[in-house]
Amino acid sequence: MAVLRTLVCLTAIGMFMELAMAANHTVGGASGGWDTSTDLKSWVASQTFAVGDNLIFQYTPNHDVLEVTKADHDSCQTSSPLQTYTDGNTVIPLTSPGKRYFICGTLGHCSQGMQIEIDTLGTSTPPSASPSPSSPPSASPSPSSPPSASPAPETSPSPANTPESAPGNPLSPDAPSAESPTLASPPPSSANKSSFRTCLTLGFGLVLMVLLAL
Repeated sequence: MAVLRTLVCLTAIGMFMELAMAANHTVGGASGGWDTSTDLKSWVASQTFAVGDNLIFQYTPNHDVLEVTKADHDSCQTSSPLQTYTDGNTVIPLTSPGKRYFICGTLGHCSQGMQIEIDTLGTSTPPSASPSPSSPPSASPSPSSPPSASPAPETSPSPANTPESAPGNPLSPDAPSAESPTLASPPPSSANKSSFRTCLTLGFGLVLMVLLAL
């Protein structure tokens, strides 16, 4: 019973988070509306619609809202709408990705610009991990050197003049070896909106589980 109650609470928290992060798009913007005087095409181009957002039509009684097919939208055909709204303050949830088409059913208003095409995007997905920086290309092989002359007979150097035994010589066994520099790790990728939403929902869920356990 406690587990079922916890799952119900987590689901409710997730739904509240979705509603809190949804955007409301009032058609025409603050300085316009669903009418013939607003440049609705420019308004649509300035917006980004995502699943979970709401499309709000506010209009006077001489207008209405028809949801139609693409063909009826392009030809301003009002005889067979998919949905008809006449309440003056229509809220349409954008519940799935894809394109939807709306026109005004009043005679002549669609051809005067009261038609919009809404392209709803799906919820954003977390970006893939950035690839590790590639190693620098190896140096190209040097051109083959001309054959060297026959080496002169080697003479055994005296211990006093041996280069390895000279103090301070970098080749000397006693000289400290230089440590190779440590490469800096690449910066972590930034979290996106979906990751933030998931983390916040899980955080609320954990707090709620602790409270229920007390």
